[in-house]
Amino acid sequence: MRVVLLSCLILLAACQSQHVLPPPAPIAPLGREHADLGRIVDLNSGQTISPQQLVSRLAEAERVLVGEQHDNPDHHALQLWLSRELSKRRAQGSVLMEMLNRDQQEKVAQAQAVIREGQAMADPFDALAWQPGWDWSLYGPLVLHQLRQPYPLLAANLDRAEIMQIYRQRPLLQGERSSAANVQERLLSDIRDSHCGLLPVSQLPAMLAVQQQRDRRMAEALLAAPQPSLLFAGAFHVRKDLGVPLHLIDLGVRNTTAVLILAEVGRSVDASMADYVWYTAAQPEQDHCAKLRP
Repeated sequence: MRVVLLSCLILLAACQSQHVLPPPAPIAPLGREHADLGRIVDLNSGQTISPQQLVSRLAEAERVLVGEQHDNPDHHALQLWLSRELSKRRAQGSVLMEMLNRDQQEKVAQAQAVIREGQAMADPFDALAWQPGWDWSLYGPLVLHQLRQPYPLLAANLDRAEIMQIYRQRPLLQGERSSAANVQERLLSDIRDSHCGLLPVSQLPAMLAVQQQRDRRMAEALLAAPQPSLLFAGAFHVRKDLGVPLHLIDLGVRNTTAVLILAEVGRSVDASMADYVWYTAAQPEQDHCAKLRP
């Protein structure tokens, strides 16, 4: 009887450990009535899957890349949820963030050590040398959660000095996939569009080099990070057809890598870009170019 009871308790604990908490409710104001709101699609099969299925599948990958829209609060809430749920299913090795530069790593490690000792962290802007361009009200909960974990929080981006060096002298990008002409042409088109067509043509090669060296740095950081790893970055950076996954292949990675893009309803994401897409509520459209036009 005791053996039967013990077996039941073990099975109960196993079931509880696999239970996925419900994802957070939508925060962004638009798209609440859209048919795709909250839908998760396995882009390789076209099937809609549940949050539990998504977590189970991502947990099998050695490297998970999650792409966000930086100003969407739903994406940050889902990243925090996903980080917590993934840790229940695999012994997380590390988390990496585009929002942290290499020259911040020492401060991040120091802050993590302080928090692990049960002490309160000072002002995060000072303790982490946090960059004001990343809205702390959006990123703060995720960063503070990661700092409390037993695995490291790692920087995945170039620092300013490295970027300025790329502008002065563009490095030769090694790798057949990332240096392909069609990849670079599509990246150049996006750079032109995202800068409202106002960039001088002479600046475009340097801007392309910075974009691709950011992706290369993220790929290198993933390779060096304890596994399994989880990267949070902008959706364009994690795209399989243009971003970090191409650089991983060029660096010789043949292991399992899974890409999830968090996309506002109405956006188009297909299997060439990611393995999974999760559709969220949307932020109001902003015409950033209006401020720049004469």
